[in-house]
Amino acid sequence: MTQGAFFRFSETCQCMGRKALAVSLALLLISCARSDAVPQNQDFDTARAQRMFSAGYQDVSAVFIRDVPPEQLAMAGLNGLNTIDPKVSVIRQGKEVLLIVDSDIVARIDAPRASDTEGWARVTALVLWEGRARSSKLAEASSETLYETVFDGMISQLDTYSRYSGRDEARENRAGRDGFGGIGVRIQVIREGVKIVSVMEETPAQKSGMQDGDVVVAIDGESAAGMSQRDIVRRLRGPLDSRVALKVKRRDSDRLLDIQVVRAHIVPQTVSYRQDGSSAYIRVSGFNQSTTRTLRQKLAEVEEQRKRGQLDGIILDLRDNPGGLLDQAVSVADLFVETGRIVSTHGRHPDSHQYFEARSDDVLDEVPMVVLVNGNSASASEIVAAALQDSGRAVVIGSNSFGKGTVQTVLRLPNEGELTLTWARFHAPSGYALHHRGILPDVCTSKVATREQGLRDLDDGTLLIAPALQQAAVSPDDETALAALRLNCPLREDDNDLDVEISHRLLENPDLYQRAHGHQIDTAKGGNQLSKNLNQSLD
Repeated sequence: MTQGAFFRFSETCQCMGRKALAVSLALLLISCARSDAVPQNQDFDTARAQRMFSAGYQDVSAVFIRDVPPEQLAMAGLNGLNTIDPKVSVIRQGKEVLLIVDSDIVARIDAPRASDTEGWARVTALVLWEGRARSSKLAEASSETLYETVFDGMISQLDTYSRYSGRDEARENRAGRDGFGGIGVRIQVIREGVKIVSVMEETPAQKSGMQDGDVVVAIDGESAAGMSQRDIVRRLRGPLDSRVALKVKRRDSDRLLDIQVVRAHIVPQTVSYRQDGSSAYIRVSGFNQSTTRTLRQKLAEVEEQRKRGQLDGIILDLRDNPGGLLDQAVSVADLFVETGRIVSTHGRHPDSHQYFEARSDDVLDEVPMVVLVNGNSASASEIVAAALQDSGRAVVIGSNSFGKGTVQTVLRLPNEGELTLTWARFHAPSGYALHHRGILPDVCTSKVATREQGLRDLDDGTLLIAPALQQAAVSPDDETALAALRLNCPLREDDNDLDVEISHRLLENPDLYQRAHGHQIDTAKGGNQLSKNLNQSLD
């Protein structure tokens, strides 16, 4: 679900002392005399490197959805070193791993068993240690560069959703998921300084009087002109309750304002609400730790709209929503689904088999509802759309969704970086796996050429997709069958205004709504279909 989904954190660190490492070097490394050794970047520590790779290889072996031998991971990672120095290569020959620099074999290392995570972590550290002594380019590279290079090579053996994030990137990832100390603004770097694109609700920036369109020209007395976005973000963020001094130029004014803002815990906003005619329009742009809480607050405003007699339905817009946290997707769906299954996940690790059921707390159970999706709706947003569709709670409108039906777990590494690893596939309540197939909407708008055609086809039923097609048992690995299925409503990536117009048409016309809505399944009995699909979808 980052890019996507469910996160589990693990501190995986097996320590190895320098003395033990020295013994390992003596036992395992046979190299030529190093009279031509080159100066090395002193931030590299071999024992720390071994701990890093031990943690990484163990994590992949434990949770990745397929069984990939540590030997395969290590060799792919070490072969990535030639992106730093093209003269460096690492090969497996018989019972040895050979390090070759400029066509010369400079080290021979005993190869452990293919499944030995500790052994291959040791080999990786030894190759780096010896390679840095032989290659000036490797010697000049920082530890973080070497880690990133090896892990990127290792990840190439996995899938497109698994990735390595270095220390700095991982810190930003955690801030996006969990929040950070900041002032609550979205920014754009411009020539004069920092333009405030938007001020988030109920944040220190809003309380201090900052407005959309303000330009910050100085931060803590230093000119913001010429600062990079990274530097600006670093200066605006800081410890909770700390103070930042801003000099602000307001639109259409030459006057400079001095504004003091006290930082607070900020979680990026993902939910917005507005009254759109007689409908409540809610857009969810992602799923982070605050999404369900914020959405529940917005639904209280929708309830007030209903009490005023100004509500005929809810439009939940998930277009361009790339996903996020699995638990938030489940809890968002649970706000609307009264009973039955919301989603299930299944992978290789025993803990990956999880079933999530709805509780009886649909906050607006009598209000008709539509959900908008497009080709950029992925991961957690697909979980929500599938749950609302299969339960019969909402009519889904738009195009085939992205089809990112895998769950990732995030594991923290000893350097404070992260490995994001695919560990399960998720299944809709009716049982089908969403991976590579996505969600087929109830009302397909991606084949419509004009607004007039769309409204005409809606009235005569041409836009409707049969439930049997939506829930068809197709393996996520059967590319031909999946392509044929998705052609029933080809994905579209833009935000088509017709989607919203059709939503209003359905919500204002109960007969049309019921025609598009009439395919509820018993999600509590989705097990037979689930069993059939599981045999086809799990690696």
